[in-house]
Amino acid sequence: MSKRNTQAAKTAARERLREERERQAKRDKVKRQAIVGLSVVAVLAAAGGIGYAVVQNNKPSGWEAAEKATLVKPAHTTGKDGTTVVIGKDTAKKTLVMYEDPRCPVCAQFEQASGATVDKDVADGKYKIQYVGATFIDNNIPGEGSKNALSALGAALNVDPEAFLKYKSALYSAKYHPDEQEDKFKSDDYLIKVADTVPALKGNAAFQKAVKDGTYDKWALVMSEKFNTDGKKYDFQGTPTLLMDGKKVTGSDGQNAPMTQGEYVTAITKALKG
Repeated sequence: MSKRNTQAAKTAARERLREERERQAKRDKVKRQAIVGLSVVAVLAAAGGIGYAVVQNNKPSGWEAAEKATLVKPAHTTGKDGTTVVIGKDTAKKTLVMYEDPRCPVCAQFEQASGATVDKDVADGKYKIQYVGATFIDNNIPGEGSKNALSALGAALNVDPEAFLKYKSALYSAKYHPDEQEDKFKSDDYLIKVADTVPALKGNAAFQKAVKDGTYDKWALVMSEKFNTDGKKYDFQGTPTLLMDGKKVTGSDGQNAPMTQGEYVTAITKALKG
């Protein structure tokens, strides 16, 4: 092989090596750019995620949001905020005001003992009832079942007063009313399950949507404030509290609501004569 051919081969080899180095350099550059790009995206995503988390954490949620929501009043209510719920015949001359907390075990006991008597008296036109819901148990025993059940009662009232009364009775029944420490009423699904025992509410899509959407959450909070205001005025010791003509309707102890059907009949008969 001549020196000329040898030199040419060496030159060609060097040229190929140079070209390969250039190609490798380009590949390395592209790789570095891709890594940098991905890193920037990751940083931005992380920053965005942190920002989103901060925003989400600072957003009012649940009952905090309900406090700032627009008030939606159920049908069959009166008064500025829809907190006057009166059920019964217009011809009835007197009104029994009933203050109850959905989670209250004593309210459940009262309903189970005398609820049927109250319903019959109202149907017979002996008196009307005015319902005022409370939610203080949610504060005393942390939870949200009182508020959630009161909101669901608003959804039932929006259907019709009879559905409201039957639903209230079902919530207080021995079968469905939970132990005070067990916050079952915080579950929309549980509230709907109980509602399915009421003909007017069973499979009622509008009612179920109102429960799940919290349509009457704000109303429940406003209603609870009425209870607090009246409680200070009349010196409530708890629930249930019954009033007629601005006076407490009590059992044999003269302080608390009558807790047996017999005591209730005696107490309401006396109140109606007063």
